[in-house]
Amino acid sequence: MSTSDRLIESTRELLWERGYVGTSPKAILERAGAGQGSMYHHFKGKPDLALAAIRRTAEELRAGAERVLGGPGTPYERIEAYLLRERDVLRGCPVGRLTMDPDVVASEELRAPVDETLDAIRELIAGIVEEGKEQGQFAPSLDGEEIAATVLATVQGGYVLARASGSPAAFDAGVRGLLSLLAPR
Repeated sequence: MSTSDRLIESTRELLWERGYVGTSPKAILERAGAGQGSMYHHFKGKPDLALAAIRRTAEELRAGAERVLGGPGTPYERIEAYLLRERDVLRGCPVGRLTMDPDVVASEELRAPVDETLDAIRELIAGIVEEGKEQGQFAPSLDGEEIAATVLATVQGGYVLARASGSPAAFDAGVRGLLSLLAPR
């Protein structure tokens, strides 16, 4: 792995663990096993490196969601697969957690990949709900955009509840509840 990639990967991990403020250049360099000048050789500084790390994390999350939501099955089964997919619930969402970081939220540039990723997943889910309505699997009165927002809110809120309780049970309960509301009748 190149030094640049090691720096990005180390920053991704630290952002997930500590947030932007808690991620110091020294910690990045130590985790990456890189020399002191290497960060500034490859990046303009911490904000530039953090942006590269956030973009990579966002792209990875988006690609994973697209694989599951674009996979085989009925619209309900694809949403179910997305909700039930393997997650490290107690660590939280590597993208969603960034919205809790005041420095990321205050920076339009750092916040953009987060917002774009959540929007893309929401749009994909909304399209699947509309597909399910056309197939008669979901009630015609459902609004695809609202259901997509509910799915994302359940996932992101489930992470918060699980972290607060120290148990994935709260996440799992939210997912089961939403799936029971969406289940074809």
